[in-house]
Order: sequence, then C-alpha cells, then structure tokens
Amino acid sequence: MNSRNIRVQAIINPVSGVGSKRKIPNLLEEMCSKAGVPLHVRFTQYAGHASELTRQALEEGATCIVAVGGDGTVNEVARAMLYSDAVLGILPKGSGNGLARELHIPMDVKKAMELFMKGHITTIDACKANDRIFFCTCGVGFDAAVSKKFAQEKHRGSLTYLKNTIEEYLSYKPQPYELIIDGKQIHEKAFLVACGNASQYGNNAYIAPHANIQDGEMDVTILAPFTPLDIAPLAIQLFTRQIDKNSKIRTMKAQKMTIIRQESGVMHLDGEPVMADGRIDIEVIPGALKVFTPEVVSFTDEVQYLFGQVTRFFDKKMPYIFR
Repeated sequence: MNSRNIRVQAIINPVSGVGSKRKIPNLLEEMCSKAGVPLHVRFTQYAGHASELTRQALEEGATCIVAVGGDGTVNEVARAMLYSDAVLGILPKGSGNGLARELHIPMDVKKAMELFMKGHITTIDACKANDRIFFCTCGVGFDAAVSKKFAQEKHRGSLTYLKNTIEEYLSYKPQPYELIIDGKQIHEKAFLVACGNASQYGNNAYIAPHANIQDGEMDVTILAPFTPLDIAPLAIQLFTRQIDKNSKIRTMKAQKMTIIRQESGVMHLDGEPVMADGRIDIEVIPGALKVFTPEVVSFTDEVQYLFGQVTRFFDKKMPYIFR
C-alpha cells in the first residue's frame, strides 16, 4: 500500500464473526499506522447501510474501502463502488464468502490484510439482472428456491447446502423457460438456470467451473430435470468443479441474456433471494470494480487440495448417499 494520497475506510458488519468489533479494527489501525495512511472505521447497523457508508466514504475521498463481513456486506460495498477509482479490500468473515473465494483471497484475516500492503489490484466484471447488481451468480428455479431455504438457516456450509438441495428436490417441479442468449432463442424445461460471472456460489460450490470474472462474459448453466439417483453425482461434481461433465447440465457463454418464465417469482443474486418479474434481463458490466487480490489469481495447488479434502470427506463420512 503506497501511502501517498491514500485514505482507507473500513466498513464492518459487527455480527460477522466473534471479536470482529474490536480485533479487526485494531489490526487495521496497526497496518495503516505502519503504512502512514489515515483510517476511518464505520460499523453497519441495518441492511443497506454498508452501501450508504460506502457512497459517503467515496464522497469524502476514500481511495481504499475495506469490507469486513460476509457476502451481503461485501456485495453492498462493492455495488456502491462500481466505476469508481477506489479499490475494494475484502476481509471475509461470512459463511459462503463467494467473491473472496473466487479471487483466492485468504480466509485468514491477517493474510488477507497482507494483500492490501502488497498493493496488487485486479479489475473484475460485474453483472446486472433487471438493474440489480451481482458479482458471482444469479439464478432462477430450483437454484433460487434452494438459496431461499439456505438463507433461512442458522448454520451454513457445504453440508447444509447439500441437505437443503435434497429437501427442496422432494417438492420442486421443473419449469419451462424461454431464454434469449446473445440474440439466440432457446426453449428449455429446466430445474434451474444459473448465470455465472464467477465460477461459484460460495462455500466452493462451483456451478460454472469455467467462468472467468474478467472475460466480459457470463457462463450460463442449465440443469435439466433429474432423478434421485442423479443427486449424489451432481453434489460431488458441484463441490469438485466437475459439474459441467454431468449429462444433465448444458452450458454456454453470453454477454447478454433474457430469462422469460410464466410468472414472477424468486431469483437469487449472489445467494440472496429476491423477488423478480417473469422477464429478467441480464448483462455483463466489464471492468467495473478494482479489488486487492493475490498477484496470481488461478486454480492453485492449495485450492486443488481443498477440493480433494471435500471429496474425501464425502467418501468417508457419507457413504450411504454417495455409494
């Protein structure tokens, strides 16, 4: 972090992790003091407050805004920073941490802070669905229904997501969709239609394993109706970045797409369920946000190791489902 003309604003969700209200500000103050840059700390108080604080910080000349919290807090901050020259710093303190994981930002707070000092900046794309901004994924159908159920859980994680997926499957019915993808019309009866600016939902659940958050395109994933016997391989492939190999999955690239369904209903934006019209227009916003990231944003050995651990966990702990 070059101290010249730097103003840092930290926006912290006070309920995102034990000790964050005192420990993290102290760590940030220590870091900024060593770098010789001013720091202002603000705590969120209600939904939408992070965006308000971000806009205020930008008006006051902040050049680096650090979001401390889960996907909700990070996304609120990031949405308010679009097209600005300020750089987003992420200290992931949530359950999914979708954007942080996509950018290979360490889950450890101190290691994540080191990225600010190193100063490597990556410019990433954003997307909007009916004028609502998202950074990782947007989805309708079974996808959104599971996200709505997952959002109501007190304890989140890969196994909770898997449990909700199985429970929702028992009552969910596939829906007909008309898709217009870069001008090409497609009719599908599907369980879900997901649009991935990034490759994952969060929690290392990879719905669009080949998506690139910097390529100016989104990856569209369509899941066809499936049987109970398909649940196990789909679950394993979702968490091991192999889901595009499943015969029930169809994928394609797009810069713009429209989803038309029979009636309005729930969709999710970065895992957050929201109500949307029957017609949803989605497009990529290239190069919309600057973020502190590791110098090499790639599928590293560390991430490969994580996928191996997840697979081995499923094999050992849940043989009655996966075998």
